[in-house]
Amino acid sequence: MSSGSDDDMPLARTNGRVSATRISDGVDKAMDKALSKQKTKPAPVGVSIRNGPVEDKMDVDGPFTNGKRKSRGSTSKAVNYNDGISESDEDAVPLAKRQKTFKKVQDVDSDDDVPLAKRKPGKLPPKATETAYGESSDDEPLTKLAEKKASIEKKAGREAKAIRAKEKKTKKPAKDDSEDEDVKPKIKRKSNGVASAKKTNGVKKDESDSDAPLAKKASAKKANGKVKTEATSPVKKGKAKTEESEEVEEIYRWWDAPKKEDDSIKWTTLSHNGVVFPPPYEPLPNHVKLLYDGVPVTLSVEAEEIAGFFGAMLNSTHNVENPTFQKNFFADFAEEVKKTGGARGPDGNKIAIKDFSKLDFKPIFNYYDAKNQEKKARSSAEKKEDKAAKDAAEAPYTNCIWDGRKEQVGNFRVEPPGLFRGRGEHPKTGKVKRRVMPEQITINIGKEATVPTPPEGHKWKAIQHDNKATWLVMWQENINGAYKYVMLAAKSSIKGQSDYKKFEKARELKKHIDRIRADYERDLKAELMADRQRATAVYLIDKFALRAGNEKDAENEAETVGCCSLKYEHIQLKPPNTVIFDFLGKDSIRFHDEVVVHDQVFKNLKIFKKPPKKEGDDIFDRLNTTQLNKHLTNYMPGLSAKVFRTYNASFTMSTLLKELKTSNISLQEKVKLYNDCNRKVAILCNHKRTVGASHEAQMEKMTDRIKGLKYQKWRIKRMILDIDPKQKKKKGPEWFELDEDLDEAWVLEHQVFLVQELRTKIEKKFQKDNEKLVAEGQKEMKAKELAERLGAADELEKKFKKENKTKKIEAEGKGPTVEKYLTNIQKLDERIATMSFQAEDREGNKEVALGTSKINYIDPRLTVVFAKKFNVPIEKFFSKTLREKFTWAIESIEDEEDWEF
Repeated sequence: MSSGSDDDMPLARTNGRVSATRISDGVDKAMDKALSKQKTKPAPVGVSIRNGPVEDKMDVDGPFTNGKRKSRGSTSKAVNYNDGISESDEDAVPLAKRQKTFKKVQDVDSDDDVPLAKRKPGKLPPKATETAYGESSDDEPLTKLAEKKASIEKKAGREAKAIRAKEKKTKKPAKDDSEDEDVKPKIKRKSNGVASAKKTNGVKKDESDSDAPLAKKASAKKANGKVKTEATSPVKKGKAKTEESEEVEEIYRWWDAPKKEDDSIKWTTLSHNGVVFPPPYEPLPNHVKLLYDGVPVTLSVEAEEIAGFFGAMLNSTHNVENPTFQKNFFADFAEEVKKTGGARGPDGNKIAIKDFSKLDFKPIFNYYDAKNQEKKARSSAEKKEDKAAKDAAEAPYTNCIWDGRKEQVGNFRVEPPGLFRGRGEHPKTGKVKRRVMPEQITINIGKEATVPTPPEGHKWKAIQHDNKATWLVMWQENINGAYKYVMLAAKSSIKGQSDYKKFEKARELKKHIDRIRADYERDLKAELMADRQRATAVYLIDKFALRAGNEKDAENEAETVGCCSLKYEHIQLKPPNTVIFDFLGKDSIRFHDEVVVHDQVFKNLKIFKKPPKKEGDDIFDRLNTTQLNKHLTNYMPGLSAKVFRTYNASFTMSTLLKELKTSNISLQEKVKLYNDCNRKVAILCNHKRTVGASHEAQMEKMTDRIKGLKYQKWRIKRMILDIDPKQKKKKGPEWFELDEDLDEAWVLEHQVFLVQELRTKIEKKFQKDNEKLVAEGQKEMKAKELAERLGAADELEKKFKKENKTKKIEAEGKGPTVEKYLTNIQKLDERIATMSFQAEDREGNKEVALGTSKINYIDPRLTVVFAKKFNVPIEKFFSKTLREKFTWAIESIEDEEDWEF
């Protein structure tokens, strides 16, 4: 796409070093020549090739930095989160006189200034060689995955053209119809160099945002949009859980309801009961005091509450040992102490609290910890009673009446006061979250409804009747000045409609994806720097699922970045065409990946990093997210960078599911095939996560369970020999041997585990029986009864010892026969196979957040169609919560097995 003159091209940002307005032929040719000398064996383009630390000796274009984003107005100076902590504090006694701990904190914090590639291994994801990412999970080498991705993209192009051709035949095209495959969108250049559609305001009504039925008109029996339906899914074929099968509730079938004339009006009538406030602060007993330099101090109630916030979380070392957390807390705490009359010692004299290191919160921690332990030690009956009382008190707030129907409210509780934690290295972590008062609350409610009564002695900030808003209650928190909203729950019709619109918008992108890709591939060689940067950004967003990256206030928000806000230090270039990303993304999750890109993209990034640019400068200095999204609306109303993630995940999943062959396989195998597709989507769309710290322990536990079943099977085989020794000759001696996965040492250890497991079960059963007796007003059983019950564990222990000594296992059970034992062995084989599938599935998913993909990126209707087509209970894929959230997807295509994304 051509652009205007140089003079009409304002910079996206004016601070720091920026790229030239145009890329001359000389620069292009010089870069081509330089890169041609570095050519090596080509790698597969378009997929991640590793998920781990960058080798120190790697031939890249510069050293790694810590991956933290600097603000748009920042210089190359690194952010120092130690500011405000004096050097003398390093040797001071922290929290509760824990000098060693404090020293450790300083060491950890100093690691922030160490390049990511050189940090301690424990802080990094495993190397590609350790995880075999992209290979072990699907047994496909990277080349095949790259080929698969290219094949899916070609298919997407063909489908886009076919859809437009079909629409052209079924309706008369408008004069400026840009949907024809042979007609480019009518775009004219604006002075900012961003392509703009004929309708420049970008607010053309989005068809996908309507409430039109998904696949069919409302039937006569559903004309009012409501039906009585079971909470369990109609897709489910197996036997439902008792409590679910009996549960019947009214579901508002908005997808079958008549389309609204005004989509901006969200409700006509609305009533609700407001919010639940946290309980008031309970002052500490007189004998529990904060210590300052070893002296107990008396504080105002307000200051004592803030001290309690810190003291209660001493075991959260990640926070309380963070210097930034300490610094921010102490600033707010000291200010509150000063504002409320200061601190006084035992003799009543004022004590000046000036040094955080002299504070000792241990007495406060011990007090709250004892209360928590006491709470945990309550009997099951007491816990149930407390929960019932809490549920009864909150019941009026859990639902609202929205246009005459009951809708569940999501977060009806006002956040309690405490210490702000934030995500990642948030600069405000540790600051005091103040108690929200009714005077800060704005209520949104219908004009005819009764306004909730505020707590006694208080009043609401405001009452409004905005039927274009979907929130019920709003307030502003004091940390970042952000507004908090009480919204409807995820299972509500409003949230369902929002999800539906999101996935329909992704489906709409199917019509345009070929033209978008063709345009950005052409503009990768554009002369104008702004065009080339935009094309490169769209390529990265489309191919590698990078988020667009909005502007951040560096002083108030964690320094996270996305594609458009990438800094010089966030990408490293490894010839011939490998790009290494390393930055903090959404929620301060580290995005660390090594990908192979198109040669032209590699060349462009090299140009974008060309001197005099250096650390701290923007890669895409002539592009921001507003310009990028405005450009995308030329192809489709409402199109933004985030729609690509949903489209790519859903279209890829749709393609993979169509290729499955599920005949003559078990239910568990079908589930695994589905999860394999989900996993492959994560790989092809570059949705990954770092391996969880508990993964190895979980896998070890599953392995032990499988071994336990094999040991159980071996014991039954030995019992067969006890009944009929001739079976050894009939089946062969190998059949009766211990499985190769087991050895004598493991068997002995497992026997000890089985005995202890039985003891634990007996003790828990005894405790529950006693609680039941007390609840019924009867006397508790004495310890003698428990000792008698534990005799079963003692007998099992003796049996194992005898078996180990005699090498013989006696037959067990009533009327044991060879046939019964063989049937038991067959059942165990089925359990072992099922559990082995589950273990393999979990191991393959260790780097993939399947739940996140299913909830956010993959159209749930794809899962529903798969479940219906191959007779798999929907419960195998969606939990009860997700079935409620995706009721619209389950119900709307209940009769359409051929539905396609």
